[in-house]
Amino acid sequence: MDEALALGVSSLVVWRLTHFIVEEDGPGDVVARLRARLGSGALGRLIDCFYCTSVWTAAPLALVTARDAGSWTLHWLALSGAACLLERATTSGPGDRT
Repeated sequence: MDEALALGVSSLVVWRLTHFIVEEDGPGDVVARLRARLGSGALGRLIDCFYCTSVWTAAPLALVTARDAGSWTLHWLALSGAACLLERATTSGPGDRT
């Protein structure tokens, strides 16, 4: 797969995973229960915010798209940024995200 296509597909994957973790309950409410269990502590806050969650969701996918260690950081931030742009494009109003 060419690098641009891999980045495009991976951007969609990061958005989907992040949206699933932050906004959805999941099958059998498994994600909702995980969020409730993590509470408002440090780990809970890691999955409270779409933008924060996209950063750590993008990290492992950047390992797939980056050709070397030097480009990993660029891919990591690009994937997170693309997911954030997709989230902004798909939210209904200006007050949806903080």
